[in-house]
Amino acid sequence: MTEFRYHKTGLFYGQISEEAKKLGVDELKELGAQEIQQDYRGMHFHADMVTLFKIVYCSRLFSRFLAPLHRFDALSEDMLYQRVKTMKWEEIIKPGQTFAIFANVGNSKINHSKFAAQKMKDAICDRLREKRGERPDIDPKNPDIWLNLFINKNKATIALDLSGGSHHKRGYRQDSVEAPLMESLAAAFIRASEWDGRTPLYDPMCGSGTILAEALMHAARIPAGYLRKRFGFEHMPDFDADIWSEVKAKADARIKLPQEGLISGSDMDADAVRASIVNLSYLPGGDKIKIIQSRFQDLDDLEPCTIITNPPYGMRLMKDEDVESFTGEIGDFLKKKCAGSNAWVFFGERKLILKIGLRPSRKFPLSNGGLDGRLCKFEMYRGNKWT
Repeated sequence: MTEFRYHKTGLFYGQISEEAKKLGVDELKELGAQEIQQDYRGMHFHADMVTLFKIVYCSRLFSRFLAPLHRFDALSEDMLYQRVKTMKWEEIIKPGQTFAIFANVGNSKINHSKFAAQKMKDAICDRLREKRGERPDIDPKNPDIWLNLFINKNKATIALDLSGGSHHKRGYRQDSVEAPLMESLAAAFIRASEWDGRTPLYDPMCGSGTILAEALMHAARIPAGYLRKRFGFEHMPDFDADIWSEVKAKADARIKLPQEGLISGSDMDADAVRASIVNLSYLPGGDKIKIIQSRFQDLDDLEPCTIITNPPYGMRLMKDEDVESFTGEIGDFLKKKCAGSNAWVFFGERKLILKIGLRPSRKFPLSNGGLDGRLCKFEMYRGNKWT
């Protein structure tokens, strides 16, 4: 068996947003990673196979995990092609399997990501055709194997995607509304809030239920990859099915369904409520989450709880004065109906924080779809201490 780069270094790579890096470091430590080193758009970490499988199966905050295969100079397209072609792809891509490549380039003589991916694809196909007499198929949407090409300062790193596609995709989102919240971002909301599942959690603008689903997975200790049918690490040359089976069994055995009423939510839109119910039904304990159709303005007073919410996408389509008025209504709701609660509200536009009429006790920077947002904590004391 060929000794690939991760064999030599023992290091793997996790991709995560800059703002969530501190949360990511804490999560990796909890899952057993060692020698964590922050880098551009993510972090390197050391893990044995048991720990690696556990991290990929259970991590909620990262968008990708990669196993570096090879690193080399790539001063031209021809050099990239030749170096890729020398790699023993027959040890990774088995007969009949499909693959796809996602590439990123920067600060290099090779300056076009799609062209770089095309050259890498040609090199892999040409090698396997010479070795086997046939070219493998490409499947850009749902391949058996995802490969990553990253070129920076004329250095190319080729890696195997360990999740088998975008890590944030849990598998429960079968129905959706416009611009749904990314699962890993919702998980970051839960993590930043330090909600531990001991007090009720409510989302009054739940959309398709992503925050509720991530809260359920957190409280019930459901692994992030619980619904995933296959993983990229199964294509590692040294993959051990027995180790993976044991890791999965131990993680699944920790699942403990929460009591009914711990997590609940509402939304004014009937389609959103329906989507939430459908999506949550795919998770263990999803039937214990109560979701009703209601404007948050019309809700009864809430018992003291943790409120985590992402105001709806439709706000972006409002006129400025309407957005400001709507934001003020959220503040009124928190003041009048949420006494004794801690509320975490995500603002995609920071200027709106001033319009809610409350003073945040914490601001946590998090980006969403290119927006430099803030997750703000409002402590809703009983009496007049909220001002």
